[in-house]
Amino acid sequence: MILAKVVGKIVATTKSEGLNGKKILIVAPIDMDGNISGKEFVSLDSVGAGIGDEILVTEGSVSRYAFGEKINIPIDSAIVAIIDVIEKN
Repeated sequence: MILAKVVGKIVATTKSEGLNGKKILIVAPIDMDGNISGKEFVSLDSVGAGIGDEILVTEGSVSRYAFGEKINIPIDSAIVAIIDVIEKN
């Protein structure tokens, strides 16, 4: 999983049927201090995240399981948690 921050959203009226009703967000990887540390990418939201939220993102074909075990949607990244606190030693 990747620590990231939601930095934008995408609105697409024409898209694959499996994406209907799902929010497409632009996310950027962050470090443990919350600073953006990498290039932005697109991720499908499964938890109701919004712009400015720090999140956990999963990548790869297993990302579709965030939307249900038998759902077959064309994604390779999903937002699976909204972070409340990051604690480090």
